[in-house]
Amino acid sequence: MDRPGLEALFGYARTGDTLAVVRLDRLGRSLTELLATIVMLKDRGIALLSLEEKIDTTAAAGELVFHVFGAIAHFERRLIAERTKDGIAAARARGKRPGRQPLDSDRIAAALKLVSAGLSPTAAARQLGGGTSARTWALDGLS
Repeated sequence: MDRPGLEALFGYARTGDTLAVVRLDRLGRSLTELLATIVMLKDRGIALLSLEEKIDTTAAAGELVFHVFGAIAHFERRLIAERTKDGIAAARARGKRPGRQPLDSDRIAAALKLVSAGLSPTAAARQLGGGTSARTWALDGLS
């Protein structure tokens, strides 16, 4: 993904600078991206200071702690993804359909009539009890 603010920061940083971040997840969206960023910073002579995790990569111990925290964060994300996938599979096994349920054609027709009568799509959705989002009703662009 394109991250112009981060790219501008990297363009501005110079050898001997220390890049301070609130949390490591602000610097990379995945462990691979985070590690690649750290290698790039190290190659350019730029230190990293993570305030929440209290990691300072200018010292060997800080670099080690960074790698351990990064691995643990990656492990946690993988566990969450696996649990989510397992939960969806269990719901399907019980006959549930995860996600938005399809709307019946009568409610869609009623919503379209309300919108054509001048009601906003969000108000029409509220009135018919289908949530407050116009996207729920596939009415985007009809207001």
